[in-house]
This record gives sequence, C-alpha cells and structure tokens, in this order.
Amino acid sequence: METRKQEKQNLSLFICPICRRPLEYDAHSYRCRSGHCYDIAREGYVNLLPVNQRHSDMPGDDRAMVNARTGFLDGGWYEPLRERLCMLTKELAPEKAILLDAGCGEGYYTGALSRILSEKAGRAAGIDLSKSAVRRAAKRCPDAEIAVASVYHMPLTERSADILINCFSPLAAEEFTRVLKPGGFFLYVVPDRKHLWEMKEILYDAPYENSPSDGSYAGFRQIGAVPLEFRMRLQKQEDIMDLFQMTPYAWKTPKSGRDRLAEFRELTVTAQFRILVFQREGRNDSGQFSSQ
Repeated sequence: METRKQEKQNLSLFICPICRRPLEYDAHSYRCRSGHCYDIAREGYVNLLPVNQRHSDMPGDDRAMVNARTGFLDGGWYEPLRERLCMLTKELAPEKAILLDAGCGEGYYTGALSRILSEKAGRAAGIDLSKSAVRRAAKRCPDAEIAVASVYHMPLTERSADILINCFSPLAAEEFTRVLKPGGFFLYVVPDRKHLWEMKEILYDAPYENSPSDGSYAGFRQIGAVPLEFRMRLQKQEDIMDLFQMTPYAWKTPKSGRDRLAEFRELTVTAQFRILVFQREGRNDSGQFSSQ
C-alpha cells in the first residue's frame, strides 16, 4: 500500500482553514483553489492552525509531556485500551469509512485505527494542537493524514466523518456534531472513578475519586458505555515517572507528592477506563453494538 507521501495528487480529508475550500495534496504541500498553500513538514504532517489561533510558539502539550507519553505508550502498557478501540471501530465502521482522531497526540491509537480502516477501504486523519506530538504521529501513521489543528476549529467539512475518536482530549461537542455524519459514532475515552488510584494514594494526602463523565451532549445520544480495567506492574522508575508526567497530576501535584513518588522503583497500578459510545442524531439507526 502506498503511503501518503508516495502518492502524486489526492483530495484531502482536510479543508483550508482560511477559505474552507477542499484541499489537495502532493508530496510537498496542501493547496486549495483559492491559492492558499501549506507545506508538508519533513516528518509528514501539515500545520493547519491559523495564525490567529497560535497563542504561543508551541501550543498544546510540551515536549517533556510528549516524550513521557511516548515512552510509556511504546512500552505497551495501554495496549488493552488500544485493542478495545480497534474492536469497536471494526464493528461500527461502514465500508469506506472516514475516521478522525480528535486530539491524536503521538498517534498511538491513530496508527492502529488507520490499519483497521484500511481493511474496509477507509481513511483516517488525526489532529492535535501540539506540534511536538504531531511530529511523532506523522511518523507513526504514514497512511493517515496528520495535521496541527484545534479540536475547537477542526479543518473538516460538515458531516464528513463516520467515526470520531477522542482519548483524554478536550471535548468540543459542537464541533464534533458538525463534522460527524448523521448516524456516525463518537467514541469518548474517559478515566473511571479509580483510574490510577494507587498512584494517587502516593501523590496526595487525601486522594479523591474521578467524577463520572457520563453526560448528554446536544446532537448526540449515548448508546453504550464499555468498561475496561487492568493492572499494570511497573518495574522501572522510568515507567512510573513517565506515567505520572503524561497525566494532569504532573502540573497540579505538590512537590511533597512528587518526591514520594520518585522514591518508588516498582508500583502496581490500576488502569480503569470507560469508552462512552455516542451516535450522531439525524438518522434512524438502532445504535446497537455487541462489543463488551
């Protein structure tokens, strides 16, 4: 299968962030018929974040967080979550489906999902605000389109995606409704109440459970919630600290908690997720699925 970089000229899944017209791409750039042009970086991604949305030189997750998350995910610790997302996608995706990973990070999930889509002649794209993360995602996902963009201003046309994935990224319900086709599916991965509880017991004097993330969003109806729990025996301090650095705890934990965690050389911790399955309203689908 030819990768995106090897193809001559193609109609992109993305649209121009300035004029909102379709983009075509070749090995070097994306262009619209209005004459706007966006160069493809050597790693294979395109920056579609408009200048007026670039509030800093490096928006999104910084390099330290990206490095920590890459190290941890490449260790295979969240493989059960990736496998469950692939199962759901394989079951829900129609032939020639279009999938968007909104907040794709380093492409750990995007790459596997794009391979599932290719079995059904589908296509995948990923966007993230962090250039550091997108660089890695483009290398990991040669058959997907990867762009720097905000989930609040996504460079896709209305009703263009069949499936939208969001793993621990900001929820932009209005935009998700806009880009999903009627009857399309939104898979929303959230931490469950006891996610990483053993780590929180070390970090905080009074650890707290996560709040439930079930909710109703305009334009969607929830058709399921898939629980997932597994234990991880981390036997290297590097893995423990990578896990810590890739979570929100990294910037809101007091120094005393950080110091306590840094003393651990081994830690068994519980991963506890829920994959909330929503369906875009507007079509008379049953919305049933069997994956547990």
